[in-house]
Amino acid sequence: MLAKTYSWLGSEVLLGAAIAILSVFTGLSSYQSQMASSDQNKYQNQGMKALSDANAAFLMANQYTLYDYSLYDNWATNEAGPKASYYEGNFSDELKDSIKTNPDDPFSDAYYAAMKKAADEKSAESDAKLAIAENFNGRGDELQLVMLIAAIGLSFAAWASLLNAKSVMRLLFSFMSIVTGILALVAYLSVRVVVV
Repeated sequence: MLAKTYSWLGSEVLLGAAIAILSVFTGLSSYQSQMASSDQNKYQNQGMKALSDANAAFLMANQYTLYDYSLYDNWATNEAGPKASYYEGNFSDELKDSIKTNPDDPFSDAYYAAMKKAADEKSAESDAKLAIAENFNGRGDELQLVMLIAAIGLSFAAWASLLNAKSVMRLLFSFMSIVTGILALVAYLSVRVVVV
């Protein structure tokens, strides 16, 4: 009785459509997952390059700061002497600007901020690129889950198509393929979209 009432679940048309749709869905989510993985690698590499550039810029800023300290000390020691102009002429632009705006404390927070500006910008760029890479990583993981659910649904539909048309298991497997197909669709619609 049950098999006759729900015989449409085991129809060749329904199972053929389920196999076709779930096959395409599995392939599509797999492809999009690989593309997300590729984008993750791209942005991760860009982020690591920017981080490396930021580290180099921080080291350079530290070296210029030490050089400015040395020049400033020598300039202060020789302020009235003939060598003072030599030291003053070699100050970094940031130190010259700082002396103009704050002659009593040329090595103020504003000076350090100016010296580290390029490094901070590269560091911020690195953080932004790595955040995008992490989002693509999450998208890829979510698409892998969609692919897994769709593949399970595909296997249910394939097994159902191999069973006898009057078999209750055929109806059960067919029903399970429809349920997992719906779950895969819901999971696919909830996959994050990464805006670059």
